[in-house]
Amino acid sequence: MSRTERIQQVDREHKHLSMKEQCQLLEVNRSMLYYKPVGPSAETLDLLKVIDRLFTDAPFLGARRLREMLRRQGYKVSRKRVRRLMRVLGIEAIYPRPRTTIPNTEHKVFPYLLKDLDIDRPNQVWASDITYIPMRKGFLYLVAVMDWYSRLVLSWSLSNTLDADFCVEALQGALRFGIPEIFNTDQGSQFTSKDFVDCLQENDIKVSMDGRERWMDNIMVERLWRSLKHEEVYLHAYSTVQEARDSIGRWIDFYNYRRPHQSLEYKTPCETHNDGLLAQAVRTGTTAPVLIMPSPALLSNDRSELQLVSFGSGAGSTRRTQK
Repeated sequence: MSRTERIQQVDREHKHLSMKEQCQLLEVNRSMLYYKPVGPSAETLDLLKVIDRLFTDAPFLGARRLREMLRRQGYKVSRKRVRRLMRVLGIEAIYPRPRTTIPNTEHKVFPYLLKDLDIDRPNQVWASDITYIPMRKGFLYLVAVMDWYSRLVLSWSLSNTLDADFCVEALQGALRFGIPEIFNTDQGSQFTSKDFVDCLQENDIKVSMDGRERWMDNIMVERLWRSLKHEEVYLHAYSTVQEARDSIGRWIDFYNYRRPHQSLEYKTPCETHNDGLLAQAVRTGTTAPVLIMPSPALLSNDRSELQLVSFGSGAGSTRRTQK
Protein backbone atom coordinates (compact mmCIF):
# COMPACT_ATOMS: atom_id res chain seq x y z
CA MET A 1 0.00 0.00 0.00
CA SER A 2 1.38 3.41 -0.99
CA ARG A 3 1.91 6.25 1.49
CA THR A 4 -1.04 8.16 0.03
CA GLU A 5 -3.30 5.13 0.46
CA ARG A 6 -2.12 4.65 4.05
CA ILE A 7 -2.84 8.29 4.88
CA GLN A 8 -6.36 7.88 3.47
CA GLN A 9 -6.93 5.00 5.90
CA VAL A 10 -6.63 7.32 8.93
CA ASP A 11 -10.05 7.83 10.50
CA ARG A 12 -10.30 11.12 12.38
CA GLU A 13 -13.52 9.92 14.07
CA HIS A 14 -12.20 6.52 15.21
CA LYS A 15 -13.69 5.58 18.58
CA HIS A 16 -10.82 3.51 19.95
CA LEU A 17 -7.57 4.62 18.29
CA SER A 18 -6.12 8.09 18.51
CA MET A 19 -4.65 9.81 15.46
CA LYS A 20 -1.16 9.17 16.83
CA GLU A 21 -1.83 5.45 17.28
CA GLN A 22 -3.31 5.11 13.79
CA CYS A 23 -0.28 6.85 12.26
CA GLN A 24 2.08 4.53 14.13
CA LEU A 25 0.18 1.44 12.94
CA LEU A 26 0.08 2.70 9.35
CA GLU A 27 3.73 3.85 9.50
CA VAL A 28 3.04 7.41 8.35
CA ASN A 29 4.21 10.71 9.79
CA ARG A 30 1.38 12.52 11.59
CA SER A 31 2.42 15.82 10.00
CA MET A 32 1.43 14.40 6.59
CA LEU A 33 -2.22 14.53 7.69
CA TYR A 34 -2.08 18.32 7.74
CA TYR A 35 0.15 18.87 4.72
CA LYS A 36 -1.49 20.66 1.81
CA PRO A 37 0.59 20.38 -1.37
CA VAL A 38 1.37 23.63 -3.16
CA GLY A 39 0.61 23.61 -6.87
CA PRO A 40 3.16 24.63 -9.52
CA SER A 41 3.74 28.34 -10.10
CA ALA A 42 2.41 30.20 -13.14
CA GLU A 43 5.97 30.34 -14.52
CA THR A 44 6.36 26.55 -14.21
CA LEU A 45 3.01 25.93 -15.90
CA ASP A 46 4.02 28.24 -18.73
CA LEU A 47 7.31 26.36 -19.13
CA LEU A 48 5.52 23.02 -19.19
CA LYS A 49 3.24 24.23 -21.98
CA VAL A 50 6.16 25.53 -24.07
CA ILE A 51 8.23 22.35 -23.58
CA ASP A 52 5.23 20.22 -24.52
CA ARG A 53 4.73 22.19 -27.75
CA LEU A 54 8.40 22.04 -28.68
CA PHE A 55 8.64 18.32 -27.98
CA THR A 56 5.42 17.50 -29.87
CA ASP A 57 6.86 19.20 -32.98
CA ALA A 58 10.37 17.77 -32.53
CA PRO A 59 10.41 14.65 -30.31
CA PHE A 60 14.14 14.18 -30.84
CA LEU A 61 14.95 17.19 -28.65
CA GLY A 62 16.82 16.41 -25.45
CA ALA A 63 17.24 18.58 -22.36
CA ARG A 64 20.27 20.46 -23.74
CA ARG A 65 18.64 21.57 -26.97
CA LEU A 66 15.33 22.31 -25.28
CA ARG A 67 17.19 24.54 -22.83
CA GLU A 68 18.78 26.48 -25.72
CA MET A 69 15.47 26.82 -27.56
CA LEU A 70 13.80 28.06 -24.37
CA ARG A 71 16.59 30.60 -23.82
CA ARG A 72 16.03 31.89 -27.36
CA GLN A 73 12.43 32.54 -26.36
CA GLY A 74 13.50 34.48 -23.26
CA TYR A 75 13.26 31.75 -20.60
CA LYS A 76 16.18 31.58 -18.17
CA VAL A 77 16.29 27.89 -17.30
CA SER A 78 18.99 25.36 -16.50
CA ARG A 79 19.36 21.98 -18.11
CA LYS A 80 18.62 20.40 -14.75
CA ARG A 81 15.27 22.15 -14.52
CA VAL A 82 14.38 21.26 -18.11
CA ARG A 83 15.17 17.62 -17.38
CA ARG A 84 12.97 17.70 -14.26
CA LEU A 85 10.06 19.22 -16.19
CA MET A 86 10.50 16.59 -18.90
CA ARG A 87 10.05 13.94 -16.22
CA VAL A 88 6.84 15.68 -15.09
CA LEU A 89 5.60 15.51 -18.69
CA GLY A 90 6.72 11.90 -19.02
CA ILE A 91 8.82 12.58 -22.13
CA GLU A 92 12.36 11.87 -23.27
CA ALA A 93 14.27 12.35 -26.50
CA ILE A 94 13.87 9.50 -29.00
CA TYR A 95 17.48 9.06 -30.10
CA PRO A 96 19.22 5.69 -29.54
CA ARG A 97 21.30 5.68 -26.36
CA PRO A 98 22.77 3.26 -23.80
CA ARG A 99 20.32 1.67 -21.43
CA THR A 100 20.58 3.70 -18.24
CA THR A 101 17.17 3.15 -16.61
CA ILE A 102 16.63 0.07 -14.46
CA PRO A 103 12.99 -1.12 -14.59
CA ASN A 104 11.05 -1.75 -11.40
CA THR A 105 12.05 -5.26 -10.38
CA GLU A 106 8.59 -5.82 -8.89
CA HIS A 107 6.95 -5.33 -12.30
CA LYS A 108 7.26 -7.88 -15.09
CA VAL A 109 8.23 -6.51 -18.51
CA PHE A 110 6.88 -8.35 -21.55
CA PRO A 111 8.50 -8.75 -25.01
CA TYR A 112 7.50 -6.73 -28.07
CA LEU A 113 5.20 -8.88 -30.23
CA LEU A 114 4.48 -6.59 -33.19
CA LYS A 115 7.75 -6.90 -35.08
CA ASP A 116 7.03 -8.05 -38.68
CA LEU A 117 3.40 -8.69 -37.71
CA ASP A 118 0.84 -8.09 -40.48
CA ILE A 119 -1.98 -6.19 -38.75
CA ASP A 120 -4.91 -6.64 -41.12
CA ARG A 121 -8.11 -6.69 -39.03
CA PRO A 122 -9.85 -4.94 -36.12
CA ASN A 123 -9.30 -6.28 -32.60
CA GLN A 124 -6.05 -7.90 -33.63
CA VAL A 125 -3.88 -5.33 -31.83
CA TRP A 126 -4.84 -2.58 -29.43
CA ALA A 127 -2.42 0.01 -28.10
CA SER A 128 -2.38 2.50 -25.24
CA ASP A 129 -0.29 5.45 -24.09
CA ILE A 130 -0.38 8.48 -21.77
CA THR A 131 0.16 12.13 -22.65
CA TYR A 132 0.25 15.49 -20.82
CA ILE A 133 -2.65 17.95 -21.19
CA PRO A 134 -1.89 21.59 -20.21
CA MET A 135 -4.60 23.72 -18.59
CA ARG A 136 -4.89 27.39 -17.71
CA LYS A 137 -3.86 26.57 -14.14
CA GLY A 138 -2.35 23.13 -13.82
CA PHE A 139 -2.29 20.08 -16.02
CA LEU A 140 -3.83 16.64 -16.50
CA TYR A 141 -2.79 13.28 -17.90
CA LEU A 142 -4.74 11.57 -20.66
CA VAL A 143 -4.69 7.85 -21.48
CA ALA A 144 -6.32 6.36 -24.58
CA VAL A 145 -6.93 2.85 -25.89
CA MET A 146 -6.81 2.59 -29.68
CA ASP A 147 -7.37 -0.15 -32.23
CA TRP A 148 -4.14 -0.33 -34.26
CA TYR A 149 -5.81 -1.40 -37.53
CA SER A 150 -8.62 1.15 -37.68
CA ARG A 151 -7.15 3.95 -35.49
CA LEU A 152 -10.46 3.98 -33.58
CA VAL A 153 -10.20 5.42 -30.07
CA LEU A 154 -12.15 2.85 -28.03
CA SER A 155 -11.84 4.47 -24.61
CA TRP A 156 -10.00 7.23 -22.80
CA SER A 157 -9.66 8.71 -19.33
CA LEU A 158 -8.26 11.85 -17.65
CA SER A 159 -6.42 12.05 -14.33
CA ASN A 160 -4.42 14.59 -12.35
CA THR A 161 -1.98 11.88 -11.19
CA LEU A 162 0.07 9.22 -12.91
CA ASP A 163 -1.24 6.28 -10.92
CA ALA A 164 -2.44 3.10 -12.61
CA ASP A 165 -6.13 3.45 -11.70
CA PHE A 166 -7.18 5.66 -14.62
CA CYS A 167 -5.33 3.39 -17.07
CA VAL A 168 -7.17 0.33 -15.74
CA GLU A 169 -10.42 2.30 -15.98
CA ALA A 170 -9.79 3.10 -19.66
CA LEU A 171 -8.85 -0.52 -20.38
CA GLN A 172 -12.01 -1.85 -18.77
CA GLY A 173 -14.08 0.63 -20.78
CA ALA A 174 -12.48 -0.50 -24.05
CA LEU A 175 -13.04 -4.18 -23.28
CA ARG A 176 -16.79 -3.61 -23.57
CA PHE A 177 -16.30 -3.33 -27.34
CA GLY A 178 -14.28 -6.48 -27.90
CA ILE A 179 -11.26 -8.50 -26.86
CA PRO A 180 -7.99 -7.91 -28.74
CA GLU A 181 -5.50 -10.65 -29.45
CA ILE A 182 -2.53 -8.43 -28.45
CA PHE A 183 -2.33 -5.30 -26.31
CA ASN A 184 0.74 -3.08 -26.80
CA THR A 185 2.04 -0.36 -24.44
CA ASP A 186 5.32 1.15 -23.35
CA GLN A 187 7.11 0.00 -20.19
CA GLY A 188 5.62 2.71 -17.96
CA SER A 189 4.84 1.65 -14.43
CA GLN A 190 1.11 2.18 -15.02
CA PHE A 191 1.10 -0.50 -17.74
CA THR A 192 3.39 -2.93 -15.92
CA SER A 193 1.35 -2.67 -12.72
CA LYS A 194 -0.28 -5.82 -11.41
CA ASP A 195 -3.84 -4.51 -11.78
CA PHE A 196 -3.34 -3.57 -15.43
CA VAL A 197 -1.54 -6.77 -16.45
CA ASP A 198 -4.01 -8.95 -14.53
CA CYS A 199 -6.92 -7.34 -16.40
CA LEU A 200 -5.28 -8.27 -19.72
CA GLN A 201 -4.35 -11.80 -18.75
CA GLU A 202 -7.77 -12.55 -17.26
CA ASN A 203 -9.14 -11.95 -20.77
CA ASP A 204 -6.46 -14.13 -22.44
CA ILE A 205 -4.86 -11.12 -24.13
CA LYS A 206 -1.20 -11.32 -25.09
CA VAL A 207 0.82 -8.48 -23.57
CA SER A 208 3.32 -6.63 -25.77
CA MET A 209 5.63 -3.83 -24.62
CA ASP A 210 7.83 -1.43 -26.54
CA GLY A 211 11.58 -1.78 -26.42
CA ARG A 212 13.26 0.83 -24.21
CA GLU A 213 15.04 2.39 -27.19
CA ARG A 214 12.21 1.98 -29.71
CA TRP A 215 10.07 5.13 -29.93
CA MET A 216 8.45 3.84 -33.15
CA ASP A 217 6.98 0.77 -31.45
CA ASN A 218 3.79 2.62 -30.45
CA ILE A 219 3.71 5.08 -33.34
CA MET A 220 -0.07 4.93 -33.89
CA VAL A 221 -0.88 6.41 -30.49
CA GLU A 222 1.95 8.96 -30.85
CA ARG A 223 0.30 10.18 -34.07
CA LEU A 224 -3.01 10.48 -32.22
CA TRP A 225 -1.37 12.70 -29.58
CA ARG A 226 0.17 14.93 -32.23
CA SER A 227 -3.19 15.42 -33.97
CA LEU A 228 -5.04 15.98 -30.68
CA LYS A 229 -2.64 18.64 -29.46
CA HIS A 230 -2.38 20.61 -32.69
CA GLU A 231 -6.07 20.41 -33.56
CA GLU A 232 -7.57 20.74 -30.07
CA VAL A 233 -5.41 21.17 -26.96
CA TYR A 234 -3.14 24.01 -28.14
CA LEU A 235 -6.16 25.98 -29.39
CA HIS A 236 -7.76 26.12 -25.94
CA ALA A 237 -6.85 27.01 -22.38
CA TYR A 238 -9.00 24.75 -20.21
CA SER A 239 -10.08 26.34 -16.93
CA THR A 240 -11.56 23.22 -15.31
CA VAL A 241 -11.26 19.47 -15.56
CA GLN A 242 -14.85 19.27 -16.81
CA GLU A 243 -14.13 21.79 -19.56
CA ALA A 244 -11.08 19.77 -20.64
CA ARG A 245 -13.08 16.54 -20.56
CA ASP A 246 -15.94 17.94 -22.65
CA SER A 247 -13.72 19.64 -25.21
CA ILE A 248 -11.38 16.68 -25.67
CA GLY A 249 -14.42 14.40 -25.87
CA ARG A 250 -15.88 16.46 -28.72
CA TRP A 251 -12.57 16.26 -30.60
CA ILE A 252 -12.33 12.48 -30.14
CA ASP A 253 -15.89 12.15 -31.48
CA PHE A 254 -14.84 14.22 -34.48
CA TYR A 255 -11.70 12.09 -34.90
CA ASN A 256 -13.61 8.79 -34.68
CA TYR A 257 -16.66 9.59 -36.81
CA ARG A 258 -16.08 12.62 -39.03
CA ARG A 259 -12.39 13.11 -39.70
CA PRO A 260 -11.27 11.26 -42.87
CA HIS A 261 -7.77 9.78 -42.66
CA GLN A 262 -5.47 9.68 -45.66
CA SER A 263 -3.84 6.47 -44.39
CA LEU A 264 -7.32 4.87 -44.23
CA GLU A 265 -8.14 5.79 -47.84
CA TYR A 266 -10.05 8.83 -46.56
CA LYS A 267 -12.42 6.80 -44.41
CA THR A 268 -13.08 7.57 -40.76
CA PRO A 269 -11.74 5.20 -38.08
CA CYS A 270 -15.30 4.08 -37.28
CA GLU A 271 -16.01 3.26 -40.94
CA THR A 272 -12.70 1.40 -41.25
CA HIS A 273 -13.34 -0.54 -38.05
CA ASN A 274 -16.82 -1.65 -39.07
CA ASP A 275 -15.77 -2.49 -42.64
CA GLY A 276 -13.02 -4.64 -41.20
CA LEU A 277 -15.42 -6.42 -38.85
CA LEU A 278 -17.81 -7.16 -41.73
CA ALA A 279 -15.00 -8.41 -43.96
CA GLN A 280 -13.73 -10.64 -41.19
CA ALA A 281 -17.24 -12.03 -40.67
CA VAL A 282 -17.39 -12.99 -44.35
CA ARG A 283 -13.99 -14.70 -44.15
CA THR A 284 -14.80 -16.64 -40.99
CA GLY A 285 -18.49 -17.33 -41.63
CA THR A 286 -19.67 -15.25 -38.67
CA THR A 287 -23.25 -14.11 -39.26
CA ALA A 288 -23.66 -11.27 -36.75
CA PRO A 289 -20.56 -9.11 -36.14
CA VAL A 290 -20.91 -6.48 -33.42
CA LEU A 291 -20.37 -3.08 -35.00
CA ILE A 292 -19.47 0.20 -33.31
CA MET A 293 -21.66 3.15 -34.18
CA PRO A 294 -22.04 6.70 -32.86
CA SER A 295 -25.16 7.39 -30.84
CA PRO A 296 -27.83 9.75 -32.25
CA ALA A 297 -26.53 12.43 -29.83
CA LEU A 298 -23.60 13.01 -32.20
CA LEU A 299 -25.96 14.34 -34.85
CA SER A 300 -27.13 17.08 -32.48
CA ASN A 301 -23.54 18.12 -31.68
CA ASP A 302 -23.86 16.89 -28.08
CA ARG A 303 -21.35 14.52 -26.49
CA SER A 304 -21.79 11.17 -28.18
CA GLU A 305 -21.38 7.61 -27.08
CA LEU A 306 -19.91 4.58 -28.73
CA GLN A 307 -22.80 2.24 -29.40
CA LEU A 308 -22.57 -1.50 -29.98
CA VAL A 309 -24.84 -2.71 -32.76
CA SER A 310 -25.22 -6.39 -33.57
CA PHE A 311 -25.44 -6.50 -37.36
CA GLY A 312 -28.94 -7.51 -38.37
CA SER A 313 -30.29 -7.67 -34.81
CA GLY A 314 -30.79 -4.08 -33.62
CA ALA A 315 -29.03 -1.89 -31.08
CA GLY A 316 -26.97 -3.15 -28.20
CA SER A 317 -25.47 -1.57 -25.10
CA THR A 318 -23.80 1.82 -25.02
CA ARG A 319 -20.61 3.13 -23.46
CA ARG A 320 -19.17 6.64 -23.23
CA THR A 321 -15.64 7.06 -24.48
CA GLN A 322 -14.71 9.54 -21.76
CA LYS A 323 -14.59 9.43 -17.99
